[in-house]
Amino acid sequence: MRQKELRIALVCYGGVSLAIYMHGVTRELWQLARASRAFHAASGPLQGVEAVYRQLIERIEDEHGLRLRILPDIMSGASAGGINAVFLAQAVHSGQSLEPLTDLWLEVADVDELVDPAARLKWRFSKMWAQPFANWLLSRPGSDITDAVAPETRAEVERKVSHLIRGRWFEPPFSGLGFSRLLERAFSAMAEGPIDEPLLPPGHPLDLYVTATDFHGYQELLRLHSPPVVEDTEHRMPIAFRARTPLAGGTDLANPLELVFAARATASFPGAFPPLRVEEIDRLSDLTERNWPEREAFLKRVMPVHVARETLDNVSLIDGSVLVNKPFAGAISALQGRPAQREVDRRFVYVDPRPDRFGERADGKSEPVGFFSAIFGSLSTLPREQPIRDNLEQLEEQSREAERLGRIVAALRPEVDGAVEKLFGRTLFFDRPTPARLKSWRQKAQQSAAERAGYAFHA
Repeated sequence: MRQKELRIALVCYGGVSLAIYMHGVTRELWQLARASRAFHAASGPLQGVEAVYRQLIERIEDEHGLRLRILPDIMSGASAGGINAVFLAQAVHSGQSLEPLTDLWLEVADVDELVDPAARLKWRFSKMWAQPFANWLLSRPGSDITDAVAPETRAEVERKVSHLIRGRWFEPPFSGLGFSRLLERAFSAMAEGPIDEPLLPPGHPLDLYVTATDFHGYQELLRLHSPPVVEDTEHRMPIAFRARTPLAGGTDLANPLELVFAARATASFPGAFPPLRVEEIDRLSDLTERNWPEREAFLKRVMPVHVARETLDNVSLIDGSVLVNKPFAGAISALQGRPAQREVDRRFVYVDPRPDRFGERADGKSEPVGFFSAIFGSLSTLPREQPIRDNLEQLEEQSREAERLGRIVAALRPEVDGAVEKLFGRTLFFDRPTPARLKSWRQKAQQSAAERAGYAFHA
């Protein structure tokens, strides 16, 4: 029976308020991987969507003679996509369930829960003069609340938007520490829920990569010819994790406080949440009584320049999508040196929460750029919406190179088989190697290669 691994590298774009939508997408991938693991382990019957995925894999085996295993082993994300990449990586590595996370998103990820206590309305008639603006926001063209919100929740949405508009101004309305505590509660709920085996084979590497933005940045020296040295400011701060899959479930990808740090930093949306500072995670550690013995090593790995210059107290991290909204580079860099024991088919899957954006209309025309559109676009939209063509072309080049090498190996195989048969004859023990036999075969092969190479062998 032919076997193949379908390895998936998932890239989740930034999406701000669409975190829960993207959670549904990553949850489907998690359920597909669970169905694949159950199929290969020949475990008992599954329920719901996982049973459907398993039937699909079984049908592939019956119709094509192919035992397929799905392995999501690379996750990359920014902003809301980064949050979901972090939780998916934890579930895949630890064998924990995403079910508690779904419940938490639906029950706790609410405006009333996230608003900073200091930003709440002091009394019900506070800033009533701002109510007309809230009404316009709810009923402006293209965002009619009667179409976007179910009738049974319309009053609740109107109330929450009104409170948010009339709340604290010129400071982030949401609590950074409250957001961190919400994330920590999610990891605790996953750890307390059912734990199964990891979704990757033992020893298989899992890579997680999320982006963050260092608001102040730091100075780097670039050595040139003329002038000999110039200074440049670096604001990118990627946060990466790599771990080998354990034999049994229950082992965290990293300390949960570090995962909270990564999720909180990548989703620190400017204006909504205050920038993340290291002291916030220290306070979270005290509040939750979680130990963080790897603190110094983690900070040295993530922000080595700030540790070396003793400027950790000045670091303020904001949303990763400010500079890198589509983090393909981190996922591509994780491709190097991954082991393979059978045929592998690698696929990059990216989740775009807004796929309906176009550079121009279908008729080839575009609207003139107005005064404010040009200003706001240059400040925010354009830098964060760079096309991914360069990344896809890089992947296409790697795929062409792999295909070319495959053709070379296939063309050489008859010659190699002939050389082996000529060198060893018809050996009955090729399928039962021992250390002694392997040593003998290797010595004969090396001697023959040296004799056939001639002078080229020395080079």
